[in-house]
Amino acid sequence: MKAAIYVRVSTADQHVESQLYDLRELAAKRGFEVVQEYSDWGVSGRRARRPGLDALIADARRKKFSVVLVAAFDRVARSVKHFLQVMDEFDSLGVVFISRRENIDTSGPIGRLLLTLIGMIAELESDLIRERVLAGMRRAKLDGVRIGRAPMNLDRPAIVRDRVGGMTLTAVSKKWSVSRSLVCKLVNRSRIGDEGSVPPPTQVVDVVDIVQPSSGEARW
Repeated sequence: MKAAIYVRVSTADQHVESQLYDLRELAAKRGFEVVQEYSDWGVSGRRARRPGLDALIADARRKKFSVVLVAAFDRVARSVKHFLQVMDEFDSLGVVFISRRENIDTSGPIGRLLLTLIGMIAELESDLIRERVLAGMRRAKLDGVRIGRAPMNLDRPAIVRDRVGGMTLTAVSKKWSVSRSLVCKLVNRSRIGDEGSVPPPTQVVDVVDIVQPSSGEARW
């Protein structure tokens, strides 16, 4: 039987080699001929559209293989709804889905039932993890801990003055070590009086007018 391998990692600094090694070994033990390997790097399982997964489904429709091997069912999807959609697609095409970690084979009705139940449990676990993370972030904010990137300490009026004064966009970007898009944003904001605008010229006031108020006014 011709088989395809699909692997996925959530972050770009992770590697798929360990998944590929285990799945190639599984294919050899079962006597499958691996005709294609599909992968997605740095892509969340919550995303329904992925280059590797899309190519896998497209080739399944072309009948290039009859078996799909994955390291775990959550490599395909984190959402039960999306997962079942993929499974329905494979089932309609006569493609068998095999998950190594869960040791599940959808060639039989029991395998499909177990796959659905495990998918629901995984989605619940993912939701609980997200809730714990959000609760931790809320607690950190109450404790005064900054969440996210620290604000940039920039002399924004000076950046705007350099750009408005005739300096090229690239030169301003290099001088202040900021992106060209940020320079444009600060200049645009200055034109509507928002943050980063050039301060107006200082108005000179006679000291006598401040020290000696006119009659009828209360002295400081």
